[in-house]
Amino acid sequence: MKKHNFSAGPCILPQEVLLKSSEAILDFNGSGLSLIEVSHRSKDFVEVIENARSLALELLGLQNQGYTSLFLQGGASMEFLMVAYNFLEKKAGYLNTGTWSEKAIKEAKLFGDVVEVGSSKDENFNYIPKGYAIPEDLDYLHITSNNTIFGTQVKKFPKTNVPLICDMSSDIFSRQMDFSQFDLIYAGAQKNMGPAGTTLVVVKDDILGKVSRKIPSMLDYQVHISKDSMFNTPSVFAVYTSMLTLQWLKNLGGIDAIEEINEKKARLLYSEIDLNPVFKGYANKEDRSIMNATFNLADDKLKDTFDALWKEAGINGLNGHRSVGGYRASMYNALSLESVGVLVDVMSEMERKG
Repeated sequence: MKKHNFSAGPCILPQEVLLKSSEAILDFNGSGLSLIEVSHRSKDFVEVIENARSLALELLGLQNQGYTSLFLQGGASMEFLMVAYNFLEKKAGYLNTGTWSEKAIKEAKLFGDVVEVGSSKDENFNYIPKGYAIPEDLDYLHITSNNTIFGTQVKKFPKTNVPLICDMSSDIFSRQMDFSQFDLIYAGAQKNMGPAGTTLVVVKDDILGKVSRKIPSMLDYQVHISKDSMFNTPSVFAVYTSMLTLQWLKNLGGIDAIEEINEKKARLLYSEIDLNPVFKGYANKEDRSIMNATFNLADDKLKDTFDALWKEAGINGLNGHRSVGGYRASMYNALSLESVGVLVDVMSEMERKG
């Protein structure tokens, strides 16, 4: 039976990407060698990482705009540390919208003062704070664009003269916006771009080199840029698969095309959540994520029945995070509208049974 993969991460990938990457495991570019055993300095792999870096900038509309893209390691969790190491001289601002924001704040406090410019902790992060003041003396403002656990998403970013840094791990390449408003974007590949093991970083070149502290080589963005994102052995399989996914997205029509599909998926599911009395949404309607829909049962006594129905339908990864409970349907780029339709049909059947 075909599985409908709503897992929050590692994410669902396009079938053609899975096929091409699996073929490369056996024979990479007709070399007679596996992708995971070739030298990362070989001509074939250098072309892969250069193409992946170029595609990332092209899709974001940042080519020739003074930005550099990197494929690093350590996930977004390493970027929590690297961002502060490279940019926090005295004081930084963070918008606290959930678990990952809190983890980023914890790391930043090791390097300087941290101001929470806004927080939705009072309602267990079911909304995005608005109308907050941004101090003019910040080294940077950090925002998490999409909150995987709680199902909220920033719809409008603040206009500020302070450098803007964004963790886009779970909605990178899913919706169109002016990406030039950000001075640094980072995203763990495993949420919406590829397998676990690599992290995309897109940084504006002219904000680097301004802190007074000495930065260890492995944590210094300038070192990675100077070595063309090959300072150490990259995660060759994760980079290759991310490149294939970015090429798939480009062939589809880019971010504009996938955003239209993503909005259709989100409308279909949220409409069912709102109209079906068996379910209730978790996040505030105006802040709902198009990537991660969080919802609960109106009556927890129905849990066993509902769980049996969606598992029987071949649905995978629907359980919610323990911080919220209930259910979480992650609708990343590669998830089809058909799969969302299957889930909606199951939810409708649940109403009929009730």
